[in-house]
Amino acid sequence: QVQLVESGGGLVQPGGSLRLSCATSGFTVSWYAMRWYRQAPGKERELVASISVDGSTNCLESVKGRFTISRDNAKNTLYLQMNSLKIEDTAVYYCNSQSYWGQGTQVTVSS
Repeated sequence: QVQLVESGGGLVQPGGSLRLSCATSGFTVSWYAMRWYRQAPGKERELVASISVDGSTNCLESVKGRFTISRDNAKNTLYLQMNSLKIEDTAVYYCNSQSYWGQGTQVTVSS
């Protein structure tokens, strides 16, 4: 049974940092592309960052230099390190692989 469980969200001030985790089971993360999406209130879900099987990464232009996607193959876990957070980063963040989604974790950036 495939499961993706996000954690690490919370309330942070502008300029702060958070690290999101996506613990997986039922498949091997290194065998598939993995992605982080986010959805802000009233907006479409958007792709934030992805990591391919060969380890190459891509991210949304607005988060380049601030967010880093990575995975730990031994732990079968995906991460999103978010630095220099901005108010506009506030959203529910979702982990995705293939057709599977986690339940999401709320990130709120506010002073």
